[in-house]
Amino acid sequence: MIIGGRRVFLLLFIGDLVAFGISLYLTLWLRYGTMPDSVLLAPYVVPFSFLFLLWTLVFYSAGLYSKRLALFPSRVPDALFKTQSANIFFAALFFFLIPTFGIAPKTILVLYLIVSLILIASWRLWAYPRLASRRSREQAVLFAHGPEADELFAEVNGNPRYSIEFSPRDQENTRATIVVADEVSINADSAHRFSSTEKQVIAFEDMYEEVFDRVPLSRLGQAWFREHVAATDPLTYVFVKRGIDIIGGLVMGLITIIVTPFVALALQIEYPGQVFLVQTRLGQNGTRIRTYKFRSMRFGDRGAWKGEGANEATRVGSFLRKISLDEFPQFINVLKGELSLIGPRNDIEALGERLSDAIPYYLSRYSVRPGITGWAQINQRYEPGNVSPQSVEETKVRLAYDFYYLKHRSLGLDIVIALKTVKRMFFRLSSW
Repeated sequence: MIIGGRRVFLLLFIGDLVAFGISLYLTLWLRYGTMPDSVLLAPYVVPFSFLFLLWTLVFYSAGLYSKRLALFPSRVPDALFKTQSANIFFAALFFFLIPTFGIAPKTILVLYLIVSLILIASWRLWAYPRLASRRSREQAVLFAHGPEADELFAEVNGNPRYSIEFSPRDQENTRATIVVADEVSINADSAHRFSSTEKQVIAFEDMYEEVFDRVPLSRLGQAWFREHVAATDPLTYVFVKRGIDIIGGLVMGLITIIVTPFVALALQIEYPGQVFLVQTRLGQNGTRIRTYKFRSMRFGDRGAWKGEGANEATRVGSFLRKISLDEFPQFINVLKGELSLIGPRNDIEALGERLSDAIPYYLSRYSVRPGITGWAQINQRYEPGNVSPQSVEETKVRLAYDFYYLKHRSLGLDIVIALKTVKRMFFRLSSW
């Protein structure tokens, strides 16, 4: 790990748990006016342990353990305020709806929330930046060319929180401890010189993935797809993923049944027309499937980009898209096994064919079952007002994220995507 992803996660996680624990100790001291002993602490250990786990889960869902947040500290105060607001709500529900713990929550809870907010803010905004600051950065040489190499060079050198720094492009620093090499760009003489001095050599593709969480499209070839896309998924992953899809599809179906009368009424009041859309979209391995959605555009979604026609989202439709409720009727496709809850988002047939003509390897993203949400949806940032790519260039970025998912797909990654999707739906925090 070049930028210390695991180090960042562990340091933040341990610091948060310590802050939560100290907050409980100080709360009891303030409430009872004496230093808490084991007898006083005992009734609070179990309920507050559940609360600590819940809070860290919310922190994780909101991206407060991500390397991106560690690299952009200016975003922390807003994210922390919104997340702590949600945590206060969950804490209140926890104690008032689960009275079996036998704790009178009013005074204890109010004191704890105030103390924990102060300690978490102090840890995150003051202590952690000082612990994580780097006095020096390892020198590195970047042997790579092209737009993606320029992007990597600018990103790493533009942020002092990375553990390395690239030497200027016009200088070959033989004292560098790390070499990021693209086999297409590095010449034999340079490769021999760096390897003979036992420098740490890292593949450009690995470095790019670690920094951006997507793959460099220009470096892909048939060998990459044979290794990462054609690989067979473990049976355990296949069965567990399908089981989660069935459970999630049933929950989506129940929610769809409940909200349909209200959505239909709102749509008809604003702009009369059909309530549901039936679209032909691309499925796994390029098959065609019929999918179902709540109408969010005036005339339905025909697969055109913004500005290519007179069609536009209604106010009701914009709200449905904002909370992803327009996608819920696709529970039918999930239960039929045509879609998964998590995977690359599929295209309307006409748009998918258009993109496959414009972008190499585009249809390879359909080698796995498409999903309602995916790695690209929780990571890519669009222009204000847009919820999907609106150009070939934006679609290429989405494809780079999709291929990252194809390469690293696993139950763990699916859980990360699910948690961050919940964050996107309910907390509306920025994606890092």
